[in-house]
Amino acid sequence: MGQVISIGKQDYVSLRENHYFYIDKTDFIRQWWKNADDITLITRPRRFGKTLNMSMLNCFFSRQYAERGDLFEGLSIWEEEKYRELQGTYPVIFISFADVKQNNYEDAVQKIKNIIVDVYRQHRYLEQQECFSESEKQNILSVTEEMNDVTAQDALKNLSKYLKLLYGKKVLIFLDEYDTPMQEAYIHGYWDEFIGFMRGLFNAAFKTNPYLERAVMTGITHVSKESVFSDLNNLAVITTTSEQYADCFGFTEEEVFSALDAFGMSEKKQIVKQWYDGFIFGQRRDIYNPWSITNYLKEKKLKPYWAATSSNALISKLIQTASADMKKQMERLLNGELITVSFDEQVVFSQLEQDESAIWSLLVASGYLKVEDVEYRGMTLEPWYHLDITNLETVSMFSNMFKGWFAPVASNYNEFIRALLEGNVKAMNLYMNDVALATFSSFDVGKYVSERTQPERFYHGFVLGLLIEIRDRYDVRSNRESGFGRYDVMLLPKSKRDNAIILEFKVREPDSEKTLEDTVESALDQIIEKKYDAELLGLGITQERIRHYGFAFEGKKVLIG
Repeated sequence: MGQVISIGKQDYVSLRENHYFYIDKTDFIRQWWKNADDITLITRPRRFGKTLNMSMLNCFFSRQYAERGDLFEGLSIWEEEKYRELQGTYPVIFISFADVKQNNYEDAVQKIKNIIVDVYRQHRYLEQQECFSESEKQNILSVTEEMNDVTAQDALKNLSKYLKLLYGKKVLIFLDEYDTPMQEAYIHGYWDEFIGFMRGLFNAAFKTNPYLERAVMTGITHVSKESVFSDLNNLAVITTTSEQYADCFGFTEEEVFSALDAFGMSEKKQIVKQWYDGFIFGQRRDIYNPWSITNYLKEKKLKPYWAATSSNALISKLIQTASADMKKQMERLLNGELITVSFDEQVVFSQLEQDESAIWSLLVASGYLKVEDVEYRGMTLEPWYHLDITNLETVSMFSNMFKGWFAPVASNYNEFIRALLEGNVKAMNLYMNDVALATFSSFDVGKYVSERTQPERFYHGFVLGLLIEIRDRYDVRSNRESGFGRYDVMLLPKSKRDNAIILEFKVREPDSEKTLEDTVESALDQIIEKKYDAELLGLGITQERIRHYGFAFEGKKVLIG
């Protein structure tokens, strides 16, 4: 095992030639070839070795590396003669859409055209081959940055044809990060027109391509078949809940512990497990994120390496504007509970804002939540997923996300928290109104928002912020039974030095409450009438250590008493 760690190295040849640290994943080659699927789509979270594995496939199969069996010597794939004979025998088209992150349709399509042109340049020798007619050579030369959309859509299929004619063997196509441009199209608002272009490209390359032997695509999400793979019946989809290739992406616990031993860090196994373990693929548990492990081996410091490599803007927006029920589920997850939800593992980007269940699919595919179990209910065997937050590193990701919601008024938000814990109602009112005014709308841009659901969405977003800000001092509980009803929020102190706090939120009822002061009194009366203190008293907290606050909402105005 190499002792030099090269962070971010995704080129298989470079890793092997320089003897950098590498964990043998070449059995993926054997598993994939043995399965014999025409087209394989594999989804895994970011930084899970997808690109390196695709580079490995290219080096193994491509004629370009026909004399490079040394790249695989000593690895598992080289143990069988039939695979040694297979190495370097296929024409391969290897492309990546990782850099297609443009903010408009025209630039995104142009970027893809540029990538296709680069692929053709790798095969520039085709222009000189006598086996091609003049018209075929002209077609090859027509693939330029200025080509029209139809030429671009047919380009990979046509390149497959030329390679098949030259070598007498159908091609392998390896497409890395196929879904990156589609995520960008959704985020920047050009999904509808862009998906039409991508559908044409994929159908030509994978559906109607008679020169294709097999293909592998990788990405983070399983974009719906209806969106991009219409009528593609020979597509094998491998998601995080699939059994196939479960140990081929990411590091197993055996591999991580062996690496820690090799680097003289055997005593760190349990803390590394706590921070970076937790990913589950199919039934295979104890999968670790390679990015975090390699960074930890090199720096020897516990940090959220993986969680810090993405802005998570899309996920943050979807949770922030989600319904109160969705935020309640997030509260449960942050409190260490499992939730059970049903969703389609296919991500239909055009429906993300209408179908909240798609958020769970996105969170699972991204690696932030793990599937502890799947049960199938009813005659239709509808899947219900038992979800949990993956590990401490992903907790830190959610923490930063929720803090970011209040970033525009961070100082006022922090001052409100301080006033809440100190019992300063005047200061609470001052700061909370500033916070509500600045952040209310950011929680309420979802569909079907009413004056009544607006405060509820804000309140649950506010609770998620509380869960992060004061979790060291308080156990934050939300919407649980106590006495004769369900309180809104209870702050259970971890130290006897702190007071317990109950918060009740109410929207003013104009018919029965003349002023916000009346609504505050109604909230406080409810705490007493419903005996919400019962849970705290049962835990041995005296009445003197329990504080009550009523929050009254009217539009963006808040009154606390």
